[in-house]
Amino acid sequence: MGPEWTRRPANLVKAVTAELVWRIVRGEYPASSSLPPEPALCAMFAVSRTVVREAVKILQEKGMVRIRQGAGTTVQPSTEWNMLDEAVLAATIEEDRSLAVLDDLVVTRRLLESDMANVAARVADDEVIERLRAQVDRMDELVGDAVPYQEHDRAFHDIVMRASGNRIARAVVRSLEGQVLNTARYMGKAERDLCVASNQGHRRVYERIAARDPEGAAEAMFNHITEAWLARRTDQGDPTRLDR
Repeated sequence: MGPEWTRRPANLVKAVTAELVWRIVRGEYPASSSLPPEPALCAMFAVSRTVVREAVKILQEKGMVRIRQGAGTTVQPSTEWNMLDEAVLAATIEEDRSLAVLDDLVVTRRLLESDMANVAARVADDEVIERLRAQVDRMDELVGDAVPYQEHDRAFHDIVMRASGNRIARAVVRSLEGQVLNTARYMGKAERDLCVASNQGHRRVYERIAARDPEGAAEAMFNHITEAWLARRTDQGDPTRLDR
């Protein structure tokens, strides 16, 4: 069955790749199975062999398939997928009814950010600490206005990450967050009470960094990220993946 395109996409390679990503994630082509042969895919999507070959090559780069000469294209298990890839992560989150993927994203984020908060408490100068103070004060004023509050929320975390000097960890966190900012299941409801509670967590992080308390800053960041997610998280699945 072909894709339900209302009109033919301008970028056929991108469109075919995206459709195949979704079909693999949904289990239409399960792990260890073979993708349909090239002529079948050409007919399915009404595209040329060149488009199909390029799309399958991109799937291999995402870790979703393995191409072997003479043996066809085999779907790889999800453990081989590149979960930092935007298309793979988005499709996996959409299909995950248990929220386990988002739980894992939060676990990864809090691990990295708590370490960066630890470092920030050791190395942040007075200017950084003043910026953090100004940020939490401003967010107290914005708790009733979700969009600007969330923008300042991300800015607060970025100040801490930049202060740590860990460019790799910051890049991973920003990549993960950037791919789920428009995902309702991650962002949750923008309620005033949630913003108030969230900023109390920010203030605890700021206070521990200002006090030059690395362990306290790490714990405050760990707890803030966990509590903020649990407040937004729906009742789907079991959140014990967050337990530590």
